[in-house]
Amino acid sequence: MKNELFYKGSFGIERETLRVDKNGRLVQTPHPFTDSAITRDFCENQIELVTPVSSSVSGAVSELERLDRTVREKISQNGESLWLYSNPPYISSESEIPIAQFSGDDSKKTAYRMLLQKRYGKRLMLFSGVHFNFSFSDEYLHTICDTDDFDSFKNSFYLRLYKQACMHSWLVLLLTASSPVYDKSLDSDGEKGGIRSEYSSLRSSRRGYWNSFVPVLDCTDIGTFTSSIQSYVDSGKLFSEGELYLPVRLKPKGENRLENFKNGVSHIELRMFDLDPKQPLGVNEKDLEFAHLLLMYLSTLPDFDYTEKLQRNAVKNHQTAALSNLIGAEIDGMGIIKKAEQLIHAMMWFYNDDEQALELLEYERCKLYHRPCMAIHTKDIYQNIKEGDTNVRASRVFRKRLHRYTQTASGFLLSL
Repeated sequence: MKNELFYKGSFGIERETLRVDKNGRLVQTPHPFTDSAITRDFCENQIELVTPVSSSVSGAVSELERLDRTVREKISQNGESLWLYSNPPYISSESEIPIAQFSGDDSKKTAYRMLLQKRYGKRLMLFSGVHFNFSFSDEYLHTICDTDDFDSFKNSFYLRLYKQACMHSWLVLLLTASSPVYDKSLDSDGEKGGIRSEYSSLRSSRRGYWNSFVPVLDCTDIGTFTSSIQSYVDSGKLFSEGELYLPVRLKPKGENRLENFKNGVSHIELRMFDLDPKQPLGVNEKDLEFAHLLLMYLSTLPDFDYTEKLQRNAVKNHQTAALSNLIGAEIDGMGIIKKAEQLIHAMMWFYNDDEQALELLEYERCKLYHRPCMAIHTKDIYQNIKEGDTNVRASRVFRKRLHRYTQTASGFLLSL
């Protein structure tokens, strides 16, 4: 029987979505909220919801639902709605992508976004997704601490978990990728119409949200870890630590700044979730529960030397999992589906006395053969019209299609 404290922790969700008008075009109105939990990401019309810390995944989802309801009620008064899909709607040009305007002490955030625009262009910044934040309870960590220096133990614990999560991030992406189609205007001005890409998740693919180089970090300890990030900032390869575009991050206590790691690690963040257009909130609660189980399992695996080769391979594996066609796709020399089966079976053995966990793992295992991205079609997201640029909002389309789905014994949604 596992330590009951093992399951306890703190959970949080960050969700990005674009505001659109009744025709599915990006709105040009100012951000209408002052609540710090309802903020902006890169652009003025991109809302980011940040839930308060909860004691469970379901609690975090409930908080997301509360914030989502507040947003929808407010913006609907202006005829606006949320584009519940990771890839953006039709855009005529980058002039439709206004950089988020912050004022006062926060004006530096606007200046930072202007730097990102010059380096990456505005289009890349329109990708939206979901970030899952988790920390184990200190009460649990105290029960496994094998040293008198708890703070040092905790930092080492999360650094080891970070390395394992980076090595296995591809599995979460494989099971949750949900953005295989996009509008051709994302490629260049003058283009129009939805098409299917070669990727299951455009934002996590080779053409997605990455630095122009693979950041290689020194994971010996938390000091060398933060110093190696700082070295990229000092050299100009990164404008700040926030520009480190990897699927997994460690966050310090307090404001997310490198110097705050002196106060210790606060939590780990998984950043690879697409918005799921089949879900009213864009979030599949079961997928977040799976992420929790995975992080728990990975936390028990032994430490290892996270070499430059392994770090580069972890990025390669993650991008491989973003492919739509997995024929010939391999993870560490093994077929990607077989490798995923192997890992999920290892987790089933680990949770063999937890029926709820086993049911959830079987649900995810079945998704290897009925991947969410394969149930998303171009016409579900983008309506190609000869005259005009009207888009079809993914959330509205899938709500209309819900009656066409039923649950199998495995719990996966299959079209009738």
